[in-house]
Amino acid sequence: MKIRLAQINPSVGNIQYNSNLIKETISSSREIDLVIFPELSLTGYPPQDLLLDSNFLNLVDSEIHSIKNIVANQVVIIGAPRRENSSLFNSAVVIHNGEILGYRDKTLIPSYDVFDERRYFSPSQNISPIEVMLGDKNVNLGIQICEDLWDGEYDKKITSTLIEKGAEMIVNISASPFRKNILSKRIELIRDKVNHLKYYFIYCNLVGGQDELVYDGRSVIMNSSGQINQMAKMFEEDILDFNSEVDDSNFLDVNALSLSDDQKKYRALCLGVNDYFRKSGFKKAILGLSGGIDSALTAAIAVEALGNDNVIGISMPSKFSSNHSKSDAKKLAENLGIRFETIPVHKSYEHIVDDMHTFFNGTTPGLAEENLQARIRGNILMSISNKIGSLVLNTANKTELALGYCTMYGDMCGALAVISDLNKMEVYSLSQWINNYYDKSIIPDNIINKQPSAELRDNQYDPFDYNLVSPMVDSIINDLADRAQLIKMGYEINLIDEVLGLIHRSEYKRRQSPPGIKISDKAFGTGRRYPIANQFKGN
Repeated sequence: MKIRLAQINPSVGNIQYNSNLIKETISSSREIDLVIFPELSLTGYPPQDLLLDSNFLNLVDSEIHSIKNIVANQVVIIGAPRRENSSLFNSAVVIHNGEILGYRDKTLIPSYDVFDERRYFSPSQNISPIEVMLGDKNVNLGIQICEDLWDGEYDKKITSTLIEKGAEMIVNISASPFRKNILSKRIELIRDKVNHLKYYFIYCNLVGGQDELVYDGRSVIMNSSGQINQMAKMFEEDILDFNSEVDDSNFLDVNALSLSDDQKKYRALCLGVNDYFRKSGFKKAILGLSGGIDSALTAAIAVEALGNDNVIGISMPSKFSSNHSKSDAKKLAENLGIRFETIPVHKSYEHIVDDMHTFFNGTTPGLAEENLQARIRGNILMSISNKIGSLVLNTANKTELALGYCTMYGDMCGALAVISDLNKMEVYSLSQWINNYYDKSIIPDNIINKQPSAELRDNQYDPFDYNLVSPMVDSIINDLADRAQLIKMGYEINLIDEVLGLIHRSEYKRRQSPPGIKISDKAFGTGRRYPIANQFKGN
């Protein structure tokens, strides 16, 4: 049998574009027996409240009919929402010879982290294979959708049920986002379920960026012995072809394809930035270059994602800005080949403080004056963005967002927070990796090596030991570690209480921050929901 996995990058809501992408693949697959597309490939994933719009669903129905008419002697599986009576299902549409052979609906409906499918979809009540003709063979296909593979915490075991009912080959269509070690988890799950299959376990995953999510692709075909025959590319659209007569004895060593954690993070963030701009209809990015590590890394990622002609760096020095910060920012811009402008903020700052004399005169300069500088910078960036039709990139990292070490309407402004799911130490590691990978100091060594500072007052340096605080924050956010667990980890009680207090008090800031690209198991954003007015402090 000849199998094709179409690992495509659809655009949420652009049903016509997605339909054309699917049709082009089908039209070029006339000699293929089975063509498979990812979960909700016709709508893009996640369509969210578009699913509540009847006009949206009507267009989906129309395009399924249009796609059906071009399917010839191959079997095609497409992911799309499906209405039946008053229910909506996340479905796999099975098409052959211009007819819909049937539907197989998602059974396990996730409602955790970034997934909120129970808001829209009903679970399938029909877990059964579907018989199709593949080449000269009648094959009972067990079709499942994404979460149906991850059934460890559910009472229903979808793969086992399909096999018990006669499934000879399993097809899973997915929209599984990238995060650390996700590939090994997927392979482990599939390998655990291939026993008793006559043919293959086929896993077709989405690729591309959508708002805060990045899908890594890496679709896979595994035989019934747990050996991987084929795997699609990472972070790229790919057509994966498999011919059982030719490729059945070819096995893939996944470990040989592995990349370093830094390289995977880099490619995920670059894809996230590129698709956020492309799918939003923007080309140019603007960001403040302070001479610090966070803005330097954000700029480097933006250049890789968008091209240096589409990135503008703005230095906005105040009287507290050091000479090395100004020169480091300029050197970075030269290394990246981007447009670089300097707009001092001190005169604006003095004028605004003078205009607010009834509140500021006779007081000791402090947080208000420091944050005012950041807010002037935010206004400058947003105003330029409006003028030239660009998007502002936010440069905050995960550690600073957790601790509230950022200024609302200042350095928190922007359309996309590129590195908001990297802790401070990961920022340093990834910056050094970029220099090593390209074998030159793209990010100036002085930016990497100097002590971090917001430079909003004289002799100011960041008040945290990031070597200690960054992993502690990750334990709290990613692993839900409480005070007692942190004490067992060896952290000092005073530091624990300070960090927990800062995280608790900063929720209102994070609620107003721009969307950030998720690359960990738990990022700030739609997957982490805490009340702002919250009196629970934990143990």
